Amino acid sequence: MTPEQMQDGILHGSPAVRRRSMAKAITLLESSRADHRDQADGLLTALLPHTGKAFRLGISGVPGVGKSTFIEALGLYLIAQGLQVAVLAIDPSSTVSGGSILGDKTRMEQLSVNEKAYIRPSPSSGTLGGVAEKTREAMLVCEAAGYDVVIVETVGVGQSEIAVHGMTDMFCVLQLPNAGDDLQAIKKGVMELADLVVINKADIDPNAATRAQAQITSSLRLLGMHGNPDHATGGALWQPRVLQISALLGQGVEGFWAAVGQFRQLQTANGRLQLRREKQALAWMWERIDFGLKQAFRQHPQVKALLPGLQAEVAAGRIAASTAARNLLAVHAQQA
Repeated sequence: MTPEQMQDGILHGSPAVRRRSMAKAITLLESSRADHRDQADGLLTALLPHTGKAFRLGISGVPGVGKSTFIEALGLYLIAQGLQVAVLAIDPSSTVSGGSILGDKTRMEQLSVNEKAYIRPSPSSGTLGGVAEKTREAMLVCEAAGYDVVIVETVGVGQSEIAVHGMTDMFCVLQLPNAGDDLQAIKKGVMELADLVVINKADIDPNAATRAQAQITSSLRLLGMHGNPDHATGGALWQPRVLQISALLGQGVEGFWAAVGQFRQLQTANGRLQLRREKQALAWMWERIDFGLKQAFRQHPQVKALLPGLQAEVAAGRIAASTAARNLLAVHAQQA
């Protein structure tokens, strides 16, 4: 399938053709081949005018918190409301073999077979921050295909999964009751960036869930006053909230989506949503520049010639790593 056929399928194809075109397009975007990269850039440029209408929702949380169960319950609820939902699920990759078992889709049994939903699992492939390298591009493909809500589910590794905050309109963190709530809530990282905190599995221990809600609410208030400027106190700005749900029983999903609607309405009215997207687009550009410079540096002939010897020197302890790095950078700068 050519990039032109992918573009036509995404924008004008029947549901079956559209899904196949989306899958092919995302695979092309994820390719590391230089010729594929050029084709992908052309495809993305052609799709760009048709993007931006979907709401981008980031979901993070530790393993076992129930992210996939929650996303399936939310997705089915949104489809019942007449919306189309795309899910980009990021699975962890092995640091040893590089392999990955893309199992998120299998845990969303009902959502994965619904024609109004599109689920794409992708390996993180060593990318930090809980997302895959080409997640932003995949989001744009989903938006061009006409999906109303694009959900990004992160790997689920802990405190540092903040990359998804830099590519979505709203960042939601799932928590469990009895998880050291008073301390977890004031740790820097995901909590200070969270627009909405969801305590899942609240049905197992309602009292613990209520305590967690009170503790996290209090901590978020403190973080709002001394942390994220987007969460500062003030009537025109969004105040992060804490909700209780049971994704397994489908309880609280309607309240969650109502809170998302209020967030979207407020942030659109005060201009924060548009500003957030503009900042994200510029950050994405610089991220790609950093990646491109690193790639060009590694492929530089003089650097490639000196690298094995300097690596051996560093490994043997005969030269400091910082000195070796400066020497390589100097050679690259002279030959550039």
